[in-house]
Amino acid sequence: MRSSLSFETEQFVLRKLHRSEELGFWYCLSGHPTLPCNVLKFKSTTIMLDCGLDMTSTLNFLPMPLVQSPRLSKLPGWVLKDGSTFLDKELKECSGHVFVDSVPEFCLPETELLDLSTVDVILISNYHCMMALPYITEYTGFTGTVYATEPTVQIGRLLMEELVNSIERVPKAQSASMWKNKEVQRLLPAPLKDAVEVSMWRKCYTMPEVNAALSKIQLVGYSQKIELFGAVQVTPLSSGYALGSSNWIIQSHYEKVSYVSGSSLLTTHPQPMDQASLKNSDVLILTGLTQIPTANPDGMVGEFCSNLAMTVRNGGNVLVPCYPSGVIYDLLECLYQYIDSAGLSNVPFYFISPVANSSLEFSQIFAEWLCHNKQTKVYLPEPPFPHAELIQTNKLKHYPSIHGDFSNDFKQPCVVFTGHPSLRFGDVVHFMELWGKSSLNTVIFTEPDFSYLDALAPYQPLAMKCVYCPIDTRLNFIQVSKLLKEVQPLHVVCPEQYTQPPPTQSHRTDLMIDCQPPPMSYRRAEVLTLPYKRRYEKIEIMPELADSLVPLEIKPGISLATVSAVLHTKDNKHVLQLPPKPPQPPASKKRKRVSDDVPECKPLKPLLSGSIPVDQFVQTLEKHGFSDVKVEDTAKGHIVLLQEAETLIQIEEDSTHIICDNDEPLRVKLRDLVLKFLQKF
Repeated sequence: MRSSLSFETEQFVLRKLHRSEELGFWYCLSGHPTLPCNVLKFKSTTIMLDCGLDMTSTLNFLPMPLVQSPRLSKLPGWVLKDGSTFLDKELKECSGHVFVDSVPEFCLPETELLDLSTVDVILISNYHCMMALPYITEYTGFTGTVYATEPTVQIGRLLMEELVNSIERVPKAQSASMWKNKEVQRLLPAPLKDAVEVSMWRKCYTMPEVNAALSKIQLVGYSQKIELFGAVQVTPLSSGYALGSSNWIIQSHYEKVSYVSGSSLLTTHPQPMDQASLKNSDVLILTGLTQIPTANPDGMVGEFCSNLAMTVRNGGNVLVPCYPSGVIYDLLECLYQYIDSAGLSNVPFYFISPVANSSLEFSQIFAEWLCHNKQTKVYLPEPPFPHAELIQTNKLKHYPSIHGDFSNDFKQPCVVFTGHPSLRFGDVVHFMELWGKSSLNTVIFTEPDFSYLDALAPYQPLAMKCVYCPIDTRLNFIQVSKLLKEVQPLHVVCPEQYTQPPPTQSHRTDLMIDCQPPPMSYRRAEVLTLPYKRRYEKIEIMPELADSLVPLEIKPGISLATVSAVLHTKDNKHVLQLPPKPPQPPASKKRKRVSDDVPECKPLKPLLSGSIPVDQFVQTLEKHGFSDVKVEDTAKGHIVLLQEAETLIQIEEDSTHIICDNDEPLRVKLRDLVLKFLQKF
């Protein structure tokens, strides 16, 4: 049986310190802190962490109505101050704002900062952070593996499917690109003038590309240890934010990096966050914090319910722009408890999405990924989410689109949950056009990803009421401060947005990460060198080699042994083996094959240890006939001058040099005197 021990020698430590590829490098490919895309180079592996897609770029485009909109089609083209009209086909003006009249485009992660074909694996934290995956896997030469939990993959597929469906079912012949020219863009009004990375904006991918990307995913479970090339081990942990959402531990034998993205300590429907496993991290990378640090999620849910009830009682309709998974589960659960007491029993609730049915079904079958209370309901048996009962009692109805059955069942006043939260595509555009002219109706924003004022801009002037109730359950700065004190990482790395107060609240120094040492920050297209303190490699030593070692005690409690061995490395695992025996001389003059060669094992010189006490050494020199000995102190040790013999002896902490003028007998004599003060082993 092979014995295993941590074998650390100066030789190997120095070897690692001087190999730059063994340092950790952090590449930031996305400037959006809650939609991250980063690459970690760690122990000869290249790991991408998340593939977030920044969709805020879509706010610069006109909405895509499912039904021809006379209002949008009549918007005037935008004209330059000098009267030039060459952009009037691409840009339209609405209530003082200028929008691109084209299919919405998304801001991709950086693809030029490093060669993405060299990425070995991609680790996904949650379904919101995988929306750029098809752009990465299908257009960069990526040939590695993607790791994610099953709920992340299944719900991520639904989000991508809804996105593709919403855009493809409204074909737009026109494609605008002239405005992206840098010389033209600087002439445009804000926010188009200030839009960043417009050269990285791309149209939406297709379903074949989505399917190809998802085929590269390997499913993992919480606390499952995955070996990467024998060098690194990665482990997903529950982050408490969404069904299947994960934080990741990336570690070798002696270094540990924790990646915390999109985590929550609130008790909602997912499994609680695993904090204990984050302890003893050399580096903790922190991203995906709450976008609304001053808003309390419970308070926002209360406001949501009261505004919804007030609108319906007054005969108005309520529109809730939302994603097909996530917060909508919690909102439906709150409404389930609120409907009867608020007198809303007869008000229809509609959930409209091409993936509505799948989303509601998935939420009921992923029992193992739910919090304990919801898991126990599965075994009663009882559905973990109450929206199952809302569907059974016809209080909640779901439809793939506004066409077909919905047209026949549609009754007002009602409450409609539909996408997309940007208000630029999806069924939500139809309801904004339909209900926007009446002050009886209300649109309630619960998703924090988009500025609600920017989302509403192309619908102005708007008569319907607008209520902003952003519900973001991710970690706030108070919770982060407490978490860091508990897990105590040596270093914290985070987006630069978290190291300073929000621009609109510059006095709120409590709305930033405060820790010691101060966090290292990064921004888009920036590369950081991560600070690791330990530089060791684990090496196994074969039992027969261990048996041959003869330790020599050099001081009480400390013994050393020389090791003469062959270092065998395969799959990033290192083994010390006995050196080969010297080859026997050939019996004949038959020519050897190259493969018959074995490395020669030359006899090793003994190693020396100890220190040379200068005063005693001088006395020894004088006893052996050397007179006129002079000693000079240097920064590294001492110089002993034998003036009569014109000889110099340099004594330093880790070396001794004898410098004499072509007098070999003298050098040998002095060497022997030096060796009397040192131990051989």
